[in-house]
Amino acid sequence: MSTHRPRPDRRRFLMGAAGLAAAPVVAGLAAGCTSAQPSQHSRAEVDNPVTKAATITGRRKLGSLDVSSLGLGCQTMPGKLYGPVTSRADMVTLVRTAADQGVTFFDTAEAYGPLESERIVGEALQPVRDQVVIATKFGFDFDPQTGQRRGGPNSQPDHIRRAVDAMLQRLRTDRIDLLYQHRVDPTVPIEDVAGTVKDLIAQGKVVHFGLSEPGLDTVRRAHAVQPLTAIQNEYSMLWRGPENEILPLCQELGIGFVPWAPLGMGFTTGTITPYTRFVEGDFRAAVPRNSRENLAANMPLVQLIQEWAVRKGVTPAQLSLAWLMAQHSWIVPIPSTTRSAHLAENLGAEEATFSADEMRDLNSALAGISIHGQRLQPAVLAQTGVEAPRQ
Repeated sequence: MSTHRPRPDRRRFLMGAAGLAAAPVVAGLAAGCTSAQPSQHSRAEVDNPVTKAATITGRRKLGSLDVSSLGLGCQTMPGKLYGPVTSRADMVTLVRTAADQGVTFFDTAEAYGPLESERIVGEALQPVRDQVVIATKFGFDFDPQTGQRRGGPNSQPDHIRRAVDAMLQRLRTDRIDLLYQHRVDPTVPIEDVAGTVKDLIAQGKVVHFGLSEPGLDTVRRAHAVQPLTAIQNEYSMLWRGPENEILPLCQELGIGFVPWAPLGMGFTTGTITPYTRFVEGDFRAAVPRNSRENLAANMPLVQLIQEWAVRKGVTPAQLSLAWLMAQHSWIVPIPSTTRSAHLAENLGAEEATFSADEMRDLNSALAGISIHGQRLQPAVLAQTGVEAPRQ
């Protein structure tokens, strides 16, 4: 890896994007909460040509699947995870803007909304469907038509087939480029799940198969039935758990890796402090890592990221994403956003690179920082790393 400094005109743009991204957050913090409340300037952000100036040109491989080096996570666009959004129309515009700026990899799931995120993605990408890669997920017991939650995990083969048919309608497409099992079903052998997806691939309804937050043995067993293209797990400077086992396994088997929450649910951007108060309904308020005490204890990480961001001439968010991309060529982060300024800022991450010495120094500094608090609520955490039963 070589050291690279942004071109002067690019650097001016990056800092301008950072200012646009930070302004509503600063206002939110001044009011004693995160910026999850809609901003009166958000629509202007969507239409502002300055935020459309960045394009992403890098490409990466998830297995045999070619995608942009950064994707777009569409989880928060229904406005039910990190607080309300400006409007559905703005979210459709944002997804389409990302495609116009070179993003080819879009991540959604039937659980997001539920169902609504897929509808937003489908509407936005229908005009450019053949130029993009759409990833979505099944695995929970939703009614495929109404979105009613009827229970916990459900990866019964018949349910998978019904879920996929409904996904195709919402996404306005004839195939799903990357279909993940959202969480492992502890009652269904992974061989049955992988076999069902293999049949869907043979029918042309699905192109590639993936798993999210699976157990290690489940990965090997699924891969033996239908080769996996990607694993999607949480991974960021804040949560480095995948480095211990799942990343080495992906490298061994030739499976790509897609980090969700690559910005630590906003923490590594520096916009969350011990004084932050999340708006009602914000998922992050219940995450143990986000208690006031744990946020205070974890601030050394924010300070380290900010110091390195200044050193590299980028924003903390850009540094966080660039660090992830520097770990392996087959890692593709999918930062979620509902603001065009944040989208533009994130795309600038590919301008930041690290020399071997810089990466060694940064990783050594990261290893010296202890992170306090669990990454998810206990009930949600219990659904991660699950091993499917054997046949």
